[in-house]
Amino acid sequence: MLQHPLRSLAAITAFGAYVPERVLTNHDLEQLVETSDEWIFQRTGIKERRIAAEGQFCSDMCFGAVRDLQLRYGAVLEDVDYVIVATTTPDTYFPSMSARVQAEFGIASCGAADIQAACAGFVSGLQMANGLLLTGAYHKILVIGAETLSKATDYTDRTTCILFGDGAGAMLVERREDGAFLASYNRTSGGDGHHLYRSSLASAIDGVPIKTNGMIVQNGRQVYAWAVTSVTKGIQELMARNNLTLDDIGWFVPHSANMRIVESVCERTGVSLERTLTSIREYGNTSAASIPLAIDLALKEDRIKNGDTLLLYGFGGGLTESALLLRWTL
Repeated sequence: MLQHPLRSLAAITAFGAYVPERVLTNHDLEQLVETSDEWIFQRTGIKERRIAAEGQFCSDMCFGAVRDLQLRYGAVLEDVDYVIVATTTPDTYFPSMSARVQAEFGIASCGAADIQAACAGFVSGLQMANGLLLTGAYHKILVIGAETLSKATDYTDRTTCILFGDGAGAMLVERREDGAFLASYNRTSGGDGHHLYRSSLASAIDGVPIKTNGMIVQNGRQVYAWAVTSVTKGIQELMARNNLTLDDIGWFVPHSANMRIVESVCERTGVSLERTLTSIREYGNTSAASIPLAIDLALKEDRIKNGDTLLLYGFGGGLTESALLLRWTL
């Protein structure tokens, strides 16, 4: 029987998503580096990704997702009292993307903060939104996961350029007495952060020299091994701590890093692959945007229903993990 150890006043009241128009297929990548559609798909499960135009940036991804949220649910934003944007690829470090969203949608009085938790960012943002709602000082929070990873991808590196794409997803989270966030989990392995990074000011991480070109750098073997082992353990711990069974998970929505990682996690945990939602085939790895984009695809296929339980599990650069079991309230 599902318990409710996580105190929650949060319910999802609107949802939106956005991807840019340009499609980059595996066949397109064959013209850039030594690779093939078969090689990419067998190793990652990716067929294509969406790529921001030259003049499009992370803020544009955010704006597109929020406009979609308004269009689909008629959401009113004037009384939003906090905006959280999870991203690793902001247009500028400041002003923040959350401040840009505030300005674009004319939200008169709200807090605004960007968070950087890489592929765990969107779930971390939802966890933080619940915490703000619990204070009683906030009642309506906009949480966005958005990336333009193509602008931080080295298209001469055949090991990383096949992975990344662009897009965004947004959720409106409001205070409700019957909170829909049911269980939460976090883990951080910061000592291994040098295996997956994007440089800024420093030329080393804990004494380990790094590339300083601002592009995404990944040790694929190490990250794969960490993800399969750690995410499996995280799911098992979350379930044990909260007296959950597999029947309590209606849909599993992991970060869409690599389909082979997802398959291995499902096999090790017993979570049904048929009840697993990803955006990897259509959009590639979109970091903080991948979980909401997977939800968007499922909603458009009428797979997620009001009242379904979803286990969101973000994992990636940091190395960070954030998980949240919630009840879908749309």
